[in-house]
Amino acid sequence: MKKLMGLSLILLLLLVGCGSAGETAVSSPNAVLTISSGESQKTYTVAELQALPQAEATFNGVAYTGVALTVLLENSGMAVDDLKAVKAIAADGFSANYELTQIQKADVIVAHAQTDGPLTAEDGTFRMVMPAEEGKANVRQLVEIQAVP
Repeated sequence: MKKLMGLSLILLLLLVGCGSAGETAVSSPNAVLTISSGESQKTYTVAELQALPQAEATFNGVAYTGVALTVLLENSGMAVDDLKAVKAIAADGFSANYELTQIQKADVIVAHAQTDGPLTAEDGTFRMVMPAEEGKANVRQLVEIQAVP
């Protein structure tokens, strides 16, 4: 009986250990990304982002798939050249501000997947990928993008 309890405990510890930082995200079908500017606002699901032209970008050796930020902003009805800045906001309230020159690069994307599979649980449903910028500019758990006209 003690052996069975010991084996059960070991099995439980192994199962708990498998749910670590590398686990993949289970995208909520209700998860949305909000793009806003003043009074206008548009939301996107993963499926809606997948319907837009796709792009790839690599950050820290990980390849991501998503939509170029400029394409997403234009699809939301915003003229990118008329913007002064963009702010990316995470689910926990963390935010990063970008100048227009930063967001106009073709490899700046809003990712909804890694090229070889889903985003990690740490990344969330959406993630900002800015290959030429430092880590804090690559906002994880992205829930909103605010455009500043």
